[in-house]
Amino acid sequence: MIEKFLEEFAKLLVDNPAGVRVERSDIDGTFCEVVIYADKIDTGKLIGKDGKMINSLKTLISGCKAKDGISYRVTVKANDE
Repeated sequence: MIEKFLEEFAKLLVDNPAGVRVERSDIDGTFCEVVIYADKIDTGKLIGKDGKMINSLKTLISGCKAKDGISYRVTVKANDE
């Protein structure tokens, strides 16, 4: 569920929405890593000036932690091409 939310939100921010994909890796029962892949040119838009955009995404995700008790790490990476 969280992956779909991040993917749809990220697609609104970037120039090439088709290049956005989100992968979730469950580390253990209480920790999960979410990686947002985007085109190299769009990674800066997802991170934002001084990291403000990615920090706002992390703040939204922290609401999910309150609901399900799982901690999330959100990372933005460029697509490998």
